[in-house]
Amino acid sequence: MSSASPPGPADPGPPAKPPRSALSIRDMAGAVFVLVAIVLVFAGVTRSCSFAPGGPSVDQASGPRVDAPAQLRVLAGSMPFPLRVPAVPADWRATTVDTARVGTGDARVVRTGYLTAQGHYLRLVQSDADEAALLATEAQGTPVATGPVVVGGVTWVAYTDDTREPIRVTALDGVRLLITGSGTDDEFRTLASAATGGAVLP
Repeated sequence: MSSASPPGPADPGPPAKPPRSALSIRDMAGAVFVLVAIVLVFAGVTRSCSFAPGGPSVDQASGPRVDAPAQLRVLAGSMPFPLRVPAVPADWRATTVDTARVGTGDARVVRTGYLTAQGHYLRLVQSDADEAALLATEAQGTPVATGPVVVGGVTWVAYTDDTREPIRVTALDGVRLLITGSGTDDEFRTLASAATGGAVLP
């Protein structure tokens, strides 16, 4: 007669969680290392941003740089209207120059983006479009006129749109000029003067 096999060992179940007092210095150092790594990554992502009560700003040392006068000269020959080259302050940086059509018509816009010395962004738009069409292209939502602003003897019409960034528009020698962005009032005025007083390309 065969004998019954001996019973197997009992299932030990899941391991018990070690008591807090059993955590080693190595465990705590590892947790601190992970936390420091997260903080460094977050700092790296946000290092180009800064608090600015007057609007968002970026690090002047980062981002693209273009030769705006040279690019405007290249575009001048293909535009149906004369372009102006703003004489902006030396510590401002041009970041973009581009062109586009206004709506479905033949009117064109030439946009030049600038970073000011304080890291604020401003965009100058030159166009042969009428004011309503230009606003429809450059503003977001329904722009609302807030009154005239006079800079260097030139009257600009001030608007706001859904972005709450100021917009200023004027007409000079048959060309519409529009300025918008996160700059301060002084920076808007600086770009307005630079645009209206800039050299006119043939």
